[in-house]
Amino acid sequence: MTAQAPARRLYIKTYGCQMNVYDSERMADVLRPLGYGLTDAPDDADLVVLNTCHIREKATEKVYSELGQIRRLKARRADAGEAMLVAVAGCVAQAEGAEIRRRQPAVDIVVGPQSYHRLPELIARAHRAAGEALAAEFEPDAKFDALAGTRDSSGVSAFVTVQEGCDKFCTFCVVPYTRGPEYSRPPAAIEAEARALADRGVREVTLLGQNVNAYDDGAGGGLAGLIRRLAKVPGLARLRYTTSHPRDMDEALIGAHAEVEALMPYLHLPAQAGSDRVLKAMNRGHTARDYLSIVGRLRAARLDIALSGDFIVGFPGETEADFQATLDLVREVGYASAFSFKYSRRPGTPGAAMRGQVPDEVKAERLARLQALLEDHQRAFNRAQVGKVLPVLVEKPGSQPGQIAGRSPYLQATHFQGDVRQIGEIVPVRIVSAAKNSLAAEPAMVAA
Repeated sequence: MTAQAPARRLYIKTYGCQMNVYDSERMADVLRPLGYGLTDAPDDADLVVLNTCHIREKATEKVYSELGQIRRLKARRADAGEAMLVAVAGCVAQAEGAEIRRRQPAVDIVVGPQSYHRLPELIARAHRAAGEALAAEFEPDAKFDALAGTRDSSGVSAFVTVQEGCDKFCTFCVVPYTRGPEYSRPPAAIEAEARALADRGVREVTLLGQNVNAYDDGAGGGLAGLIRRLAKVPGLARLRYTTSHPRDMDEALIGAHAEVEALMPYLHLPAQAGSDRVLKAMNRGHTARDYLSIVGRLRAARLDIALSGDFIVGFPGETEADFQATLDLVREVGYASAFSFKYSRRPGTPGAAMRGQVPDEVKAERLARLQALLEDHQRAFNRAQVGKVLPVLVEKPGSQPGQIAGRSPYLQATHFQGDVRQIGEIVPVRIVSAAKNSLAAEPAMVAA
């Protein structure tokens, strides 16, 4: 029997972070009951959604450039007697909603990241050509309460948002202005979503939040308590969380790394810089010593834990000595992987108005040095796995015939010979070789 084609076609382009990937998935869930099915191209879409990110430099202009192309598609469809709605969602929508409508009249709907559950209402209003098209004002609990109770999940790994917003106000970051204050979902709602995912074959869940370890269940359990609760969900074998902040890495969460078997020994813990002077200017609320103390306590709790991090080079006022302090911190920690960026001025943030803006060529040269060091550490960490037996969660067929691929506990892409019927299983494999971004393995014989 041939599946019925969707009544309406939905194209979503996602920019930026994993949170936006999650939000795009949920937008598709919200719109599915209205008859919208996903399409891979905007040309034949009845609804185009650009789910935007406001973090990186020039991100907003990229959105306007994309909207220019969408406007031309919309005009061609109108000439053919076909309608196309255009929506801008996410953080750029939250920060610049009115400006988007002013600069690009082709946009029908502007919806902030806390309000996409209102998309059906806004679409109906747009179809009736009635007034309201902005939905950037929000109450966070309304967003989650209005979402469908089930999700269309087709893989063995899934993201679940548990916390949104930020109260930290780092001077380089727009998140507190675009995502609002910190808000935590009720643990029962999170557990229900996790159970529904497990019922659909999901084996691994990654808990998401702008400051995920600031999660507050209202009863003092925090993220550690939520992790312990989700570890009891039948079918869920692995738990991860991202992105964490050093200020919220409490002893209960460190203890969970020691005691909860399902919690993977891999933690993304952004440092941003190794200079206390720069960290203070960034308003990070921790020193390099504080950060290294946390790392030490984590490694004492879980000997095999691996760390990834975020770094910004060229923050206003950063000297060569400050930058060397960042390199020193990287050498002391020894990251399994990391993300690093040149500082970019975000309008409206304190950092944008600071004196001592670092020339772009200096930032580029420092970034190259930092990335070379981080890549050396990543290669060394991967090479250290050769000869070890690691449990790999099989996610998909590999790129070669007879090959399957998945993730190690340290989130490394790993491929080996196997059967696609093993997708969803956790398979012990022996690592035989390592590249920068992946591991090659062979099935391991494990004694009964």
